[in-house]
Amino acid sequence: MKAISSATVTSAGAAYRHDIQTGRHTLVADEPPQAGGQDAGPAPYDLLLAGLGACTAITLRMYAEKKGWDIGELRVELSFLKNREGDSRIERTLHTDAVLNEAQWDKLLEIAGKTPVTKTLLEGVGITTARG
Repeated sequence: MKAISSATVTSAGAAYRHDIQTGRHTLVADEPPQAGGQDAGPAPYDLLLAGLGACTAITLRMYAEKKGWDIGELRVELSFLKNREGDSRIERTLHTDAVLNEAQWDKLLEIAGKTPVTKTLLEGVGITTARG
């Protein structure tokens, strides 16, 4: 297999703060104070949602451009929900300030369900862990 993305996460001192290096970009991850962190950056599930939301927005923008549709300002809202039994789901809501017809909305909703990150999450992905 060929790597299509990579990241390195390094502890950054205080409590749960970690620096993330991916490509030329540096991000920070942390936990909120109620979880023992200092809220120096998004928590891991927040980053997961951000990745899914970004993939959704980019894919929909590409699709709309290909179709010649003006979808205006696109906003993707996401929430990660988990119950006491451990069942979880992500709720995703699309918003735009453009006037779209029902057929366009139907197609955008269909495409959102087929974005690369959506498909990866729905299908699951193998994870291996090795000692370095």
